[in-house]
Amino acid sequence: MTYSKKEKETLAKLLYVRKYRWSLHARPKQVLPLGDWVVWANIAGRGNGKTRTGSETVRIWKDDNPIIILAGATAGDLRDIMIEGESGILNISPKYDRPIYQPSKARLVWSNGAMAILRSADEPERFRGLQGYKAWCDELAAWRYPEAYDQLMFGLRLGDKPQCIVTTTPRPTKMIRALMKDPTTYVTTGTSYENRDNLSPVFYNQIIKKYEGTRLGRQELNAELLEDIEGAMWSSKMIETDRVKEAPELKEIIIAIDPAVTSNKNSDETGIVAVGKGIDNDFYILNDYSGIFSPKSWAQRAINNYNQLEANKIIAEVNNGGDLVETVIHDIDNTIAYKSVHASRGKATRAEPVVSLYEQHRVHHVGSLPKLEDQMVTWAPNTGEKSPDRVDALVWGVTYLNSYQESWFS
Repeated sequence: MTYSKKEKETLAKLLYVRKYRWSLHARPKQVLPLGDWVVWANIAGRGNGKTRTGSETVRIWKDDNPIIILAGATAGDLRDIMIEGESGILNISPKYDRPIYQPSKARLVWSNGAMAILRSADEPERFRGLQGYKAWCDELAAWRYPEAYDQLMFGLRLGDKPQCIVTTTPRPTKMIRALMKDPTTYVTTGTSYENRDNLSPVFYNQIIKKYEGTRLGRQELNAELLEDIEGAMWSSKMIETDRVKEAPELKEIIIAIDPAVTSNKNSDETGIVAVGKGIDNDFYILNDYSGIFSPKSWAQRAINNYNQLEANKIIAEVNNGGDLVETVIHDIDNTIAYKSVHASRGKATRAEPVVSLYEQHRVHHVGSLPKLEDQMVTWAPNTGEKSPDRVDALVWGVTYLNSYQESWFS
């Protein structure tokens, strides 16, 4: 059968429209639910299609709601995932319906006049005064400051039916538990496997296969809300009970490093954790800059953190790195106050006094530090598992500030 030029153009338009019609591609769990819910909690595993669901929901909402609030865990996540990511709003929108991204004004603007206001959960104060009809919060379980969500919800007060979609992998935090129990929340759960047809074979064969059956896999792939494990030195309750929004006046701040000596994809992380001692003599975990980096990169991150917080000293374990740490740091900035520490006791033994301080309610996490806290509540020394590097850095920092025992260090 042959088609005329006009018929070909018409067919092309129909195919184009079909490609971007979400109702033709969405799985049932990705479709806006009916009912009088206030929050749609889409809690699912990695690669399940949460971001696409959030983006498509915003596309639907913008037709009838002139102001939508978009909030990501960080400014980078907001830009790289929600806006410009493969499943972000710009990429899933057809040309005729694609918004204009105005990063300098922190907003998206559609041709019909609808606007999405962009905010990072790292800056909770910037949510004050916002008003919107609808909202999308991405990776809520990883938000460092839970009050950012509270401030957003206070501003969700326009129109007849204010609503928010939350897309996140689960963590057993107080905020996520409360959200799932709230009678005004509609909860949708899903696994990574449900979206297998749209996942890269590499992701499925190398990532999913690697972690399925593990505790991390149960959380990140199966979206299970896991409880604390038996034998872990810390519990979620120990951390949650004494969490604070901000630290008091601090009389000393330490940047603690547990360095890795290699930086390939299979390397250990370099733990970089900032710890302060308050005028109340309690200890405050200020931030966690850990990750897999080259020596020069982790040294620069530690120095940036040192300068930002106006810290008193950088300390680092030298069991593996020898003089490397001091050399790399002072090659970048020789004015940094630095001290090397060397442990003569095992890591579990060294951690016990720090755990006791948590039990005495003398250690406070400033906001949420998801990756560090996940390591704390899942490391069980009795299994023979090597202690994680973020935890090691935390232990060094608190120990150093707590009138450490000289016998532990060289």
